[in-house]
Amino acid sequence: MSSEAVLTVRLVRSFEHRNFKPVVFRNVNLHQTVEEFIAFVKNDISTRAGLPPPFKKFEYDTMKIIHQAHGAKTNELVMSLEDDDKLLLKEGISLLVAGVANETELGFFRKEDYENFKTNPKTVW
Repeated sequence: MSSEAVLTVRLVRSFEHRNFKPVVFRNVNLHQTVEEFIAFVKNDISTRAGLPPPFKKFEYDTMKIIHQAHGAKTNELVMSLEDDDKLLLKEGISLLVAGVANETELGFFRKEDYENFKTNPKTVW
């Protein structure tokens, strides 16, 4: 099994407004820790061309697996609110141990916003 992967990270600014932007990362080392990958993504998006400034400056702090290659997709528009114990990436372990594989899609968001949205999952048009 290769330790290099292509991952899509969905930058979620607002759950209520379904405001998110997918960003693709190639040649990601799955043996790096969750914290290392989060730091790498934050650094990358802060300088990435073509990404609107509100996405570059947002205070993301949590990642969650949204979709695995060849797996069932959620019908939630931004991401599933289920299975946090299995799908939220925990610090101190590698991406591989966390269940991240090639072609995994991850949500990257502010935990406080996510918790608030779970309490009251209403979307605004």
